[in-house]
Amino acid sequence: MTAASRTGKVAELERLARSGRGVAAFQAEALRKLRSLITVDAAFFATVDPETLLFTGATSEEPLIDVAALFLENEFAQDDVNKFASLVTAADPVSSLDRATRGNRTGSARFREVMAPLGLGDELRVALMSRGHCWGVLCLHRADAATGFDDDEIALVRRIAPLLAEGIRRGVAVAASYDELAPPDGAGVVVLGPDLSVVSINTLAERWLDDVVGEWPSQFDVPVPVLATAARVIAPDIDGAVDSAVARLPSKRGGWISVQASHLRGPDQEQVVVLLQPATTQEVSSMVLAAHGLTPAQHRVAALVLQGRSTAEIVATLQISTNTLQEHLRAVFDRFGVGSRRELVAALMAQRG
Repeated sequence: MTAASRTGKVAELERLARSGRGVAAFQAEALRKLRSLITVDAAFFATVDPETLLFTGATSEEPLIDVAALFLENEFAQDDVNKFASLVTAADPVSSLDRATRGNRTGSARFREVMAPLGLGDELRVALMSRGHCWGVLCLHRADAATGFDDDEIALVRRIAPLLAEGIRRGVAVAASYDELAPPDGAGVVVLGPDLSVVSINTLAERWLDDVVGEWPSQFDVPVPVLATAARVIAPDIDGAVDSAVARLPSKRGGWISVQASHLRGPDQEQVVVLLQPATTQEVSSMVLAAHGLTPAQHRVAALVLQGRSTAEIVATLQISTNTLQEHLRAVFDRFGVGSRRELVAALMAQRG
């Protein structure tokens, strides 16, 4: 591929990222355009909650989809290279397996136990960062071969990673509210065993799960984003156990679903209960504020407004002047296309659904 052709294709990705397309549609088109730039034999492309880094949606290609549980166990319970959470805080959010292991792929448990049995070789992992937040992760695979992703390919992915992140951020920012179809009236309850299989489920949970955006591995009764939330509890990160995990997932109808996984301890085995219900305005607001590209100062002001704080209370809490507060408020209002605090709250409630 000529340099001019490569530049043109990157420009196409940039235009796509600025289009404000829905997240799922953006992911599908972005992955197609990415394949026109480099060879990819299998891909995993997930959106994440920027606050918890749990998956909010996932696209997996064969043969990856049916080993989702193994990848999740590796991500949360095993010491390995290029973990997504590590890439988020790394100086370089892009790294290949061959680079991280210095060519010794068998040094990675993920390669030995998951990828090699599938006939996969090198793996290129990316944390998709935009405006200080991680909005998604990307994992590109090559079929097993002596060589993997070269320096030029890694540099190209590093160049386009911010475009992919920006496309997801913009998609989250324009997320629509629920349509005229009301969400299920009540909380859905799913109990999962240690192997992430469904032990019991209520009817409301089945209705909620139908609204979750994400793929369903053939051997599981719940989609990947729900599995990831439960896996964070069942197979806690090597840095420390967690009793519960919460993710905010986009609904197919628009709006957001709160997914909370917690431990259940019984006489026979440890289980996890997953609750699915409408996300509250408070749960969604931090994500939506970040998605609209607010500065940290603007974010703090907007968060206090959403708590119903008065001007005097916000000024005292943040130790800023009234004039500075008003400047931040005007900037926030402009971002959301509103003219008052009441309209700002209404706009965020519409995002909740």
